[in-house]
Amino acid sequence: MSGDLGQEDERQDMSEPSLGDGGAEALHHRALHERLSALESGLTSGVKHGVGATFVPAWKRLTKGELRWPVTVAIATALTLQGMLPNRLVLGPRWLMPSLGGALVVVLFATSPRPRLDRPSRLLRALGLAVIATLSVANFYSAERLIDHLLRGGESDATRLLLTGGAIWLTNVIAFALWYWEFDRGGPVARALAMRPYPDFQFPQMENPELAPKDWEPLFVDYLYLSFTNATAFSPTDVMPLSRWAKLTMLVQSALSVLIVALVIARAVNILK
Repeated sequence: MSGDLGQEDERQDMSEPSLGDGGAEALHHRALHERLSALESGLTSGVKHGVGATFVPAWKRLTKGELRWPVTVAIATALTLQGMLPNRLVLGPRWLMPSLGGALVVVLFATSPRPRLDRPSRLLRALGLAVIATLSVANFYSAERLIDHLLRGGESDATRLLLTGGAIWLTNVIAFALWYWEFDRGGPVARALAMRPYPDFQFPQMENPELAPKDWEPLFVDYLYLSFTNATAFSPTDVMPLSRWAKLTMLVQSALSVLIVALVIARAVNILK
């Protein structure tokens, strides 16, 4: 009896590392493994069963991270559109907002030149949010000045009005796409690391995983499509907002889009008559 207890104690001593000589690190890895196992078991409701294989959808597990160049192209396009607006619609000097946004992008790339977004960093997230906020504030000011200008009947060139309104509307689409992309499930890095299990937007591929490849996950283009359809239909289409902030943000975008489109088109038609 005592021999069995002695053997059991000996086995426990062999299986449980001491806190010295790397024991703390071993316990940390064991705890991490247990957390990952619990997370995997919690995601079993979303697994997809195939012929002899079972896997978790990519948007629910660790991935290699999203490429940065599509977002960079979108930001550069929005800053260019801002720089092409008339002086009366631009916040401050014409060069101020494009230069400020461009400088923030340069600092962002200089701080982290990696091609993929796969490492969490508070500094990089703060810089990214600063770029989006700069773009949004500048475009909101331009939209407000355009609406005020139209209500006062101060535009007489229909072609210039349509081009100006189109530039502000398209910049608005890009800005809201960036907000959706940056905050859905904590942002692109948090999505790549599967840090948050619950999405803020439900894409069709999430509801019907059998219609998508096993490595599908929402990328910036998907959020750009979400923003575009919301700005044209003035309501959700195939992508549904789930969280309250997502619903309110889409509401604000739809309201701005209605004002810009309705007033620009109405004034352009009146000028052409």
